[in-house]
Amino acid sequence: MRRRRATRCRAAADLTCFLVTGAAGLLGGEIAAALAGKGHSVIGLVRKNRAVMHGDRERMPTGEWTGDPPPPGEVHLLQCDVRDPQLGLTAEAYNRLANQVECIVHCAAVVQFDADETIYEAVNIRGTGHVLDLARARPGAPAALLQVSTAYVCGERDGPIAEDDASRPARFSNPYEASKFAAEAQVRQAMADGMTAAIARPSVVVGRAADGVIAGFDTIYMAFKLLAEGRIRTIPSTPDATLNFVPLDHAVKGMVTIAERIEEARGRTFHLVASTPMPVSDFFALVRDYPQFSDPEQVSPEDFDPAMLSPLEQRFHRRVAALYTSYFQRNPLFSQDNIISLAGSGGPDADRALMRRQIDFAIHAGFLPAESVPAE
Repeated sequence: MRRRRATRCRAAADLTCFLVTGAAGLLGGEIAAALAGKGHSVIGLVRKNRAVMHGDRERMPTGEWTGDPPPPGEVHLLQCDVRDPQLGLTAEAYNRLANQVECIVHCAAVVQFDADETIYEAVNIRGTGHVLDLARARPGAPAALLQVSTAYVCGERDGPIAEDDASRPARFSNPYEASKFAAEAQVRQAMADGMTAAIARPSVVVGRAADGVIAGFDTIYMAFKLLAEGRIRTIPSTPDATLNFVPLDHAVKGMVTIAERIEEARGRTFHLVASTPMPVSDFFALVRDYPQFSDPEQVSPEDFDPAMLSPLEQRFHRRVAALYTSYFQRNPLFSQDNIISLAGSGGPDADRALMRRQIDFAIHAGFLPAESVPAE
């Protein structure tokens, strides 16, 4: 009965059993919730954190994967570790999982910019290989796979960036970008070997377009916080630099569309990005619109000398700001031809109105200050 149902759904490009790795992460939780909301069965792989969050920090009700596919519209969790061969599962559990899953959305990754390189190697690179092995273990034909990457695998390049451009940049900004490029290379080899797979490349993910809602604040939000509170007062940036902020709901909708239409999407890469990025100068002007925020100074990279900073700012610069500096000095222009062809539209503009809603929500949630922070 289940196999006949799956065959009918596959003919209609509507897979019924999805596996989402990293389901406790920001994108993984939203994707799992969106797929379940459309009636799919979803198995969510988690490591330690079992809270699948979406929306305004809402915890999604989940069940435990017991070896059978979840009922339609439900998310069942399975604790495992992508660092381990066979994900650390018993042979029986691994085989049952491989037999059930029709499409994998691989979100699990270390997304911090300052992790040890051995961690990126274990999770982002070898972990992707282990997930590909799971897809290949499915009887008959491999499970389909959507690899969640980043638009910034382009490294420190400016100008037009094509979606299917797989060339290695001369320089990456951080080990995270390099690890995601290496993971993509494994997926491209699997595509060349006949696997049905696609790659999604979101840019800098922020909250929902309409209201800024996001379940957790990490990565670039930490830079926002340090700027707003005046912990970082000087940022080296270039006049033509842009920040490509993409709303969470656009990124998630795009990935769900790609996953549901994986046969049409196979072999291609999709940028999930803003149609028009935000000039860095507009970003700093927006920050200055909030009287409780500090007034950061932009300086050219050639004129920036960390030794001239105060001891406190030097410490924050070494620990946090330096990780994001290159994003204030680049102007990559990401094409959207593939996602427009598949989904019918690209991303919204990353304008001041969009980003004001992000900042307002972060203030409402208590992450950014509602009042001026005393200088230290």
